[in-house]
Amino acid sequence: MKIKAVIFDLDNTLFDYMKMKREATRAAARAMVDAGLKVNRAELAKKLFDHYLDYGIESDDAFQQYLLKTYKKLDYRILAAAVNAYLREKALHLHPYPGVIETLKSLKKRGLKLAIVSDGLRLKVWMRLNAAGLDRYFDTVVTYDDTGKQKPAKEPFLKALSQLRVRPKECLMVGDWPEKDMVGAKACGMKTCWAKYGSRFGKNADIDFVLEEVRDILKVVKS
Repeated sequence: MKIKAVIFDLDNTLFDYMKMKREATRAAARAMVDAGLKVNRAELAKKLFDHYLDYGIESDDAFQQYLLKTYKKLDYRILAAAVNAYLREKALHLHPYPGVIETLKSLKKRGLKLAIVSDGLRLKVWMRLNAAGLDRYFDTVVTYDDTGKQKPAKEPFLKALSQLRVRPKECLMVGDWPEKDMVGAKACGMKTCWAKYGSRFGKNADIDFVLEEVRDILKVVKS
């Protein structure tokens, strides 16, 4: 069966989301200390990042809630410094992995349809795609807002397949998180490609192809 489409996860598949978050949080910690918060910078950076993971990696008020939880009050001088520093640093790290743009261009030249399936919120996903210069390459983008479901639920994958107008066996799924990306895609009948290069997880799911780098997807399509 000829492959007609490729669905990609976004974060840690097309760019290093966790590195961006970590570096931006470190910048926020430095800014908090410079603004007058009496605490060790390195310790604060770790605590802020851990709080992000626990409270919600996509949250908009993580720094505010951390300050309230830790100090029982909110100093807007410190909060403003943290948010501004975070946003500045974040912009510096919103760039795709090496080879991503070239790979997407090659897939488009082959006539394949491309999609994103992400658990992120619609506006944030589009903002990251735009900042990374990737928004022009995708025929459809499915986010949490579109189905109200997160991977590995079938709904996000089926929504993308419907919009691409391809059958599951005509589509590859590329993602870094086996228990979400691979399990959900497999349940829909798709072939799966694990983005090992960006993964923090082990190969703990049924996987058809392992990608050591994003360019490897071209070998899979050819085969």
